[in-house]
Amino acid sequence: MDKINELTKMQKDEEKLLLAKVNDKLKFCIARNRPENTDFLDLSEQASVSNLLEKKKTENAILFGGYEDAERKVLFVLPEEIEFSNKLYDQVLKVFRITLPKDQWGTYEHKTYLGALMKLGMKREKVGDILVRHDGADIIIMSEVEKFLMQNINGLTRFQKAKIEIKNIDELIYVPPKKEILKINVPSMRLDCLVGELARCSRNAAVDLISEERVFVDFKEELVGSKQIKEGSYITIRGKGGRFKINKILGTSKSGRINLEVEH
Repeated sequence: MDKINELTKMQKDEEKLLLAKVNDKLKFCIARNRPENTDFLDLSEQASVSNLLEKKKTENAILFGGYEDAERKVLFVLPEEIEFSNKLYDQVLKVFRITLPKDQWGTYEHKTYLGALMKLGMKREKVGDILVRHDGADIIIMSEVEKFLMQNINGLTRFQKAKIEIKNIDELIYVPPKKEILKINVPSMRLDCLVGELARCSRNAAVDLISEERVFVDFKEELVGSKQIKEGSYITIRGKGGRFKINKILGTSKSGRINLEVEH
């Protein structure tokens, strides 16, 4: 229980710090009469920021991550007389393009590229979505780190023969990922019930996965198996099938079990 309380407190403290920073951005935008932006935000952070903007009735602000379906996004706040445009986005976001030699095609996954950037000392909030292709990847980054990456990426053995380029955000190569729609049936919307079904394991094994810190809800670590999950939530199970989105509740069976549509 102490571990759960500690995690909950840490998450609340992180949210408070985030919202304080966003409040500062809103104030600076007005006081300095110039655009302001955050670093990349995950889905949970975006939800918190969106709630804040709604409460403040902020209109000239947008979450954008380089393309329409981006998961990690940056909050842009503009003075009233300035409009959102690709020129504005290009000042903040860039595409870090890695093209592999043919003998390496199809060998690297999302975690390979992310792990490489983390090995270089990159902070996660400076890196947006990583769009993997068979011949490389387009990695959306904050423009402020492009020089650092260009100077250091070839220091990693796996990319020494790769072609490295910086592109504007409108040159992004985006191929929509393959998605699988699943229909599942669970006794309740408790996290442990959902994890058991999605990971195809017993409820006891699902509890173990949660206690082993391998389960994330909306990109935040979750240790409470009894947590109630809502429509639209993301569940990530490390080592057990990846990421799932609870699309919608389809109804309840005669036995009282809940039918769900899940996107894998």
